[in-house]
Amino acid sequence: MQYIPPNYATLFVATCNLLNLAAPNRVYYENQDAYTEREYERKIDWTGERFHALNADVLAVQEVWDESALKACIARSGLRYDFVSVPGAENTPPHSGAQGTPRVGIATRLKVDELRSFVDFPPGFGVEVPGLGPHTRFERPPLLATVRMKHGQQVHVLTVHLKSKRPKFLQDAQGNPLEDRDDRKVGVMASMRSLLMRGAEAAALRCIVIDLLQDTNVPLVVMGDFNDNPHSVTTQLVAATSEVAYDKAARDVALFNAYEMQGESALKKDVAYSHIHQGFPDVLDQIFVSEEFVATSRHSLGDVRRVDYFNDHLHEGRDRSRSDHGFVRALLRLRTA
Repeated sequence: MQYIPPNYATLFVATCNLLNLAAPNRVYYENQDAYTEREYERKIDWTGERFHALNADVLAVQEVWDESALKACIARSGLRYDFVSVPGAENTPPHSGAQGTPRVGIATRLKVDELRSFVDFPPGFGVEVPGLGPHTRFERPPLLATVRMKHGQQVHVLTVHLKSKRPKFLQDAQGNPLEDRDDRKVGVMASMRSLLMRGAEAAALRCIVIDLLQDTNVPLVVMGDFNDNPHSVTTQLVAATSEVAYDKAARDVALFNAYEMQGESALKKDVAYSHIHQGFPDVLDQIFVSEEFVATSRHSLGDVRRVDYFNDHLHEGRDRSRSDHGFVRALLRLRTA
């Protein structure tokens, strides 16, 4: 057991892409079968077991179609979370779960002072996507929860799920293709559409981060599925960590990869990946923290003690009851005096 000095409070945060967590017998994508009752129970069991293993104070979740399914997973975990919310995926009238695309959510043991979902990009940050027109809104709106720790310290937690790299082919309202997917040049255009959309979402997310960090000392944790690795252009567009190298003042609004900020006593292993695509491991699911968690900063309020990757299930074969993403957990701490 790691010794934590008494003048520090700990905070376990974790991010989990739950791979189409939906209620049974409901169609979420037209080209995928709904979960049977048996499949649903298996998925709830598996996810609940993973939540129990993570035992995080704050869970940031992605790919949730039905808030009721997330609550079922939490109940199955045996843990208590007083606050569970997936805006846009509620199952109370007139809502019947998410429509069109899954949503992000949060579950926490801590008191939530504020919850806010960001739908629209800031003015001027929309882009024109060839064949699709203006892209001015998040496909999966980021979710901000301002939580309060027992000693009174507020922490902003921002859950995100950016556009995937999957080519964005044109299709009609019924999902029928409108272009030749076997044409390689069409494929190039479809991939460019995805990149433009993810880039615009990253830029809009960066604006949210700046607004949360500028002229304040409230710590910020940004975590979720970035659909790109930590040093990619789109991820760094959100974090802007590289700006710190030539502008020390940029630290105030920069984000830092929690994995790279771990204390010297942490075990940095070669299994730090959260997704496997065509046999190649990569880190798509990430936890970033603000300057307040950087131990060497003069504005530090705490640090990152350890980051763990829960990814053994990625080698167990494809099964809809399991996620195709590893889960990432960070142990943070903040001074109480």
